[in-house]
Amino acid sequence: MNGKRWKARGATPPRILIADDQADVLESLRLLLKPAGYVLTAVRTPAEAAAAAGAQELDAALIDLNYARDTTSGAEGLDLLTRLQALDPTLPVVVMTAWGNVDLAVDAMRRGARDFVQKPWENERLLAILRTQVELAGALRRGHRLEAENRLLRADSTGPELIATSPAMGPVCELIERVAPSDANVLITGEHGTGKEVVARAIHARSSRSGRALVAVNVGGLSEGVFASELFGHVKGAFTDAKNSRVGRFETADGGTLFLDEIANVPLAQQAKLLRVLETGELETVGSSRTKRVDVRILSATNADLGAEVAAGAFREDLMFRLNTVEVSLPPLRERGEDIAVLAMHFLGRFARRYRKEIAGFDGAAAEALRTHRWPGNVRELAHVVERAVLMTSGPQIHAADLGLAAAAGTGATLEEMSLEDVEKILVEKALKRFGGNVSRAAEALGLSRGALYRRIEKYAL
Repeated sequence: MNGKRWKARGATPPRILIADDQADVLESLRLLLKPAGYVLTAVRTPAEAAAAAGAQELDAALIDLNYARDTTSGAEGLDLLTRLQALDPTLPVVVMTAWGNVDLAVDAMRRGARDFVQKPWENERLLAILRTQVELAGALRRGHRLEAENRLLRADSTGPELIATSPAMGPVCELIERVAPSDANVLITGEHGTGKEVVARAIHARSSRSGRALVAVNVGGLSEGVFASELFGHVKGAFTDAKNSRVGRFETADGGTLFLDEIANVPLAQQAKLLRVLETGELETVGSSRTKRVDVRILSATNADLGAEVAAGAFREDLMFRLNTVEVSLPPLRERGEDIAVLAMHFLGRFARRYRKEIAGFDGAAAEALRTHRWPGNVRELAHVVERAVLMTSGPQIHAADLGLAAAAGTGATLEEMSLEDVEKILVEKALKRFGGNVSRAAEALGLSRGALYRRIEKYAL
């Protein structure tokens, strides 16, 4: 839509903020966007961009992720994205990135950016993206907020689904159907990313508790200082920062199901507290002496060998028996060859809807790349790869290059040819494998906190 067409529709010319530290980029954008009828505010630093956004009403923002002070990490651009969203949550922000930083753009999308363009950009694609985002934002601001939010909810309503057609998953599905209607505690095991939480949700959905809450908590990521408060709650004044009372996860799940992820990484000192609740159904809120009873079904998950953890003295045997009435063991994706294409199409449909793209499927080379990849990060990695491919492709099909699997597929790349992120991913994978999936021990070996390692596991879809 050019400037004359904006006027013909009686619309005020959209105001666009563009932020990039390179003068030639700003000039190129000005030459492209001004004839299209946009009123531009061009700045070269994140501080100037935030100030400009605070001083006027904007219809969209087009921002670079890297600036002169920090040219590679994208931290400045992500921080600017957060500041713009805080100023106006309805403002559509489109990010720009160079080829080597596509993963940064994906991260920005997860943090709220509406779309991204890759430098050097295609003029028609950039204009189409801005036109779409301006019109969507205009609909929101004209009072159609509820309708737009409902569209987004419908687009993302797919949620976790148990998709399993391979022979390897046959016994798993049969066991889920048998155990789900009972109140038996279930231990779900498998490598990182195999879909343990998806199985937990499938069990809950098929149980008599499906009408009540399923509460999920990563207990392995809780520090000892907050473990009891998070699970059992606390009363006001129980400790220094307890300014208000808080209901714990057990009470929130009362009558329903509690999913305890990364159970093998719970410190020994906290295992005794957990065991008491499982044995008696009773708990005490931190700071209170009053005993409360809860009715909760426990589903737990780990990628570690709990038997080996017990033998090593790192996990209580009596707690293992309480958790492991029935064990559901998930095979890795590399043993579920028949499921790869089905899962890939499922994720393609989800992400194509989320990012409003018309994509029919994968071409032959892409399908073969998916089939032959070893998938060390399993289903989670597959979802991450397909999401990236949906964002990368500019046509009606996903191509092999869109998948970005070359480094992960072990093509013999030398250390010098790898990016810093490729190397870090390999080190994290090796540490997790070395310690049998024990995040605490892997984090110690890598010199990281457990929280920092969890963030990398999520980042690399491991």
